[in-house]
Amino acid sequence: MMVPAPSLTAPSLVHGLPLAEEPGIGALTIPAYLEEIVARYGDREAVVLDADGERLSWSYRELRAQAMAVARALVAGGIGKHGRVGILMTNRPEFLAALFGTAMAGGVAVALSTFSTPQELDYLIATSEISVLLYEERILKKDFRRMLAELDPAGDRYPFLTRRIGLDDWLAFLAQGEAIPPTLVEARSARVHPADPAGIFFSSGTTSLPKGIVHDQRAFAIQWWRWPRVFGMRDPVRSWTGNGFFWSGNVSMVVGTALSTGGAVVLQRFFDEAEALRLMDKERVSFANGRPHQWARLQAAPNWAEVDLSSLKYVPRGELLYEHPTVDTDWRVPMAFGTTETMTICTSLVADTPTGDAGDCGKPLPGNTLKIVDPLSGAILPRGARGEMCIKGPTLMRGYLGKAPEECFDAEGFYCTGDGGRVDAEGRFFWEGRLTDMIKTGGANVAPEEVDSIIANYPGVKRSQTVGVPDDLLGEMVVTCIVPMAGAAIDDVALTAHLKTQLASFKVPRRILVFTDDEFALTGNEKIKAADVRTLAIARMAAGAVSA
Repeated sequence: MMVPAPSLTAPSLVHGLPLAEEPGIGALTIPAYLEEIVARYGDREAVVLDADGERLSWSYRELRAQAMAVARALVAGGIGKHGRVGILMTNRPEFLAALFGTAMAGGVAVALSTFSTPQELDYLIATSEISVLLYEERILKKDFRRMLAELDPAGDRYPFLTRRIGLDDWLAFLAQGEAIPPTLVEARSARVHPADPAGIFFSSGTTSLPKGIVHDQRAFAIQWWRWPRVFGMRDPVRSWTGNGFFWSGNVSMVVGTALSTGGAVVLQRFFDEAEALRLMDKERVSFANGRPHQWARLQAAPNWAEVDLSSLKYVPRGELLYEHPTVDTDWRVPMAFGTTETMTICTSLVADTPTGDAGDCGKPLPGNTLKIVDPLSGAILPRGARGEMCIKGPTLMRGYLGKAPEECFDAEGFYCTGDGGRVDAEGRFFWEGRLTDMIKTGGANVAPEEVDSIIANYPGVKRSQTVGVPDDLLGEMVVTCIVPMAGAAIDDVALTAHLKTQLASFKVPRRILVFTDDEFALTGNEKIKAADVRTLAIARMAAGAVSA
């Protein structure tokens, strides 16, 4: 019987293969994933931190032992099923021990950004309702111990938070779990189910406050197993990133590519270009996960010409790194589409397959179903028609913290992404930009309203509107357009300094442009379309606007 050829008259509803048919997928919980990779790779090196003249290395067995120690300490401290454990750390071995250990104890890991200002951290802790906070006291110029004390001087601001453990007290914390038998933790791990909540990430939404995105156990495990297949990796991979594990893409890609292949996670606590090059050379890094603007900084580093990067093979959007004379690889990142809500990719090409057409992000990954709908009516559009991309599947979030299901998903359980695109007759998704005004800069999401809500309270500002302007390195540059009050003068440097105390660094506008009422005409207090503001900003910058 002949199967009819796909037709553009068919609806834009596309199913991926059943998850059970995806090769390479193993255990579907975080504890079981850890047990499986330990059984496979045992005494191989799994985790490396080479910093400040010392090199710490854990094998797979040692990673499990450290995670077990965290789990026992959490159990001793009263963490029960689905108890929330905040992790506020740079990329260091304790972060991974805390992530795996929390799951082994039956809890939920809550990743908190080390970029947080006091106001942002206050919101994250209060919203996540964590019971335990595991944190790094000092990160660069930030003193989080002091920050926490100033946020909660009486100790009653966060009613669910009962314990705060800094790294200075880490060994004493682990010692508290010595009375808990490992068999109890193992019994708890065995009762963790793929559909149990496992982790919470925060990502800026279309409103002024970040959204808490809750993911199941299987979302972590599936993506960890999946990355090597999608990236075409067959040998043990030594994976590096200088970006925080509090972003789902980093903890998903770096852990998955390394540990699912029997390789190692090469940790860098925070990005420094010269140090990154040193680590890539010394630790023979084969996968580097960063952004083009970071690769540009590597090229400008003083040791760029001195290092040997011949081990590098897999670098997403790595054209700048491929210019290094020692790099020799024909690997190119396969196009894909994903969001924090889908724990990274939900459609993708595969590295070993021919490159797709421009904008081709591949078919839905196994277990996923996508549809293209009219953004107003929600009706499914025919193939080829442009509309909003909606997705559901095994790595889709459970929902947003504090939101009912109907506030997160449509009536059929799809998450409507706010991204525009189409599917072709073969069921391949073509991304064509965001329907919302979200700014994606350097791989991170920035909600314009979050920036504008702070600027609105700055002296002399009549109104502002923040947009993303196309940028070769960042993808989009955060740019704020301001109309000052009559007679007021806006000091770009002073405003930028103020914003740096209120916002994470990647959210601070790279340009502040001042307009008159006539140039930036509005009706009442309503904002004009972001596309129109973006056009104004591009024209002003082209005319020679000075950086803020």
